[in-house]
Amino acid sequence: MPEQPQNLTIAATGASGAVFARELLRVVDQDQRITTVNFIASDNALRVFAEELPVRGRNDLIARLLGAKSQKIQLQANSDIGANVASGSYPTDAMIILPCSMGTLARVANGLAGNLIERAADVCLKEKRPLVLCVRETPLNKIHIRNMYRAADAGATVYPLIPTFYNLPQSVEEMAQQFAYRVLAHLGLAQEKAYRWKQD
Repeated sequence: MPEQPQNLTIAATGASGAVFARELLRVVDQDQRITTVNFIASDNALRVFAEELPVRGRNDLIARLLGAKSQKIQLQANSDIGANVASGSYPTDAMIILPCSMGTLARVANGLAGNLIERAADVCLKEKRPLVLCVRETPLNKIHIRNMYRAADAGATVYPLIPTFYNLPQSVEEMAQQFAYRVLAHLGLAQEKAYRWKQD
């Protein structure tokens, strides 16, 4: 992976937290170091988008999430198992799944690749590229915990969707932005607006 990734794959699955996916896309769209983003939304993610944002359907999805058209973010169909990110020869630098449902975690952790999100994640693991799974569920049962271990053991980073509060966020959007900043910093893309703890 380059010191600063330029080509990202971002996926959203059917867990609550659509605002976090939206704010991540807004941040990467504004980051001039990132040149290409392939975005995949599962059918269940689209249902959550409709309920939580609300943004309905796939038509012009990126523009409706961002509030404007993007020159760098491309929407990929989760059913298109032959898309660019399904191949190890395609130069993806890293992948983020946010939010990552427990079902998606289970399939990634156990090497199943029945759709593009799962295949792209599998490619990252086999090519030893960063894969960040922003899992969201509570409480966790033993199956969830075992699958998180399996995914981490295979090379993924399990990055639970837990916002910070010590920065006194004034809105859900601010919490989601700060979470996006931290995830990107984990990949080598530190963000200027990220809150940094200063000890008194």
